[in-house]
Amino acid sequence: MLPRVYKIMFWFSISLVVLSMIAVAVFGLRLSVDFRGGSVLELDFKSRPAIADVQKAMGAKAADLEMSVVGNTGLIIRTNELTEPQHQALLTEFSTAFPSAGLTERQFSSVGPVIGSELRQRSVTAIIIVLLSVIVYIAFVFRKLGRTTSPWAMGLAAIVALVHDVTIPFGVFAVLGHYYGIEITGVFVAAALTILGYSVSDTVVIFDRVRENIIRGGHKGEFGQVVHHSVMQTLARSLNTVFTVLLSLFAIYFFGGESIKYFSLALIIGIFLGAYSSIFVASPLLVWWTRKKLRS
Repeated sequence: MLPRVYKIMFWFSISLVVLSMIAVAVFGLRLSVDFRGGSVLELDFKSRPAIADVQKAMGAKAADLEMSVVGNTGLIIRTNELTEPQHQALLTEFSTAFPSAGLTERQFSSVGPVIGSELRQRSVTAIIIVLLSVIVYIAFVFRKLGRTTSPWAMGLAAIVALVHDVTIPFGVFAVLGHYYGIEITGVFVAAALTILGYSVSDTVVIFDRVRENIIRGGHKGEFGQVVHHSVMQTLARSLNTVFTVLLSLFAIYFFGGESIKYFSLALIIGIFLGAYSSIFVASPLLVWWTRKKLRS
């Protein structure tokens, strides 16, 4: 039998997943121009005007412009897709409205709606392919444990943990998008795939120790006790790895700049969850499904 803490933390995890799904359903995800199409213009000022002054100077056009400040001097403008003449006309209007502000254009990017839709579809496809590949990979690697537990049960337990690790960051960013205007960009997809890779790696480490303890007889007893013993054997390694990675990610978050700030935030949440779910989601699921198999 597994200690009671596994059951408590498992249902706590399920609650977090449900809350995250509700947040996504209620608030939705605030997609960037990478996915919905449009243009992003990043400006820098020696003396940045207030947002209210910019909206007043732009007049009726301000309704089509979504503006947010960056640092002490930056301003990011998001709008519908702009042609190059429209882009230059907008810069001219800013320069005319604020001649002494010291305007400098730092970045301009534009994505058409068709490209944005295609990127969105490919992102979903990439995540699905990763999940299916993980099931097949784990089932193949642990195929020799067929007499004790099903390798497909290991694969499915790992997949549930991966879905847990990705769903919660989506819920967090749905809340951040609703209240603080944080958008889901293309780099968020890269963060999600990185989280999947890290999480499955941590889960495989535990499952591999389970295999060693079963094959080599490193621990005798009921299957739940073997899994718990394997978790405790790998716990120090998991905590040390997570702590080291999180130190780097916190440094990136606080000192890395605005463009990768929320990329690092997604990784911080996901990598912590990856280590957590390997212990409190994948491991108890493996025990419960194995117990069900033995009873049938």
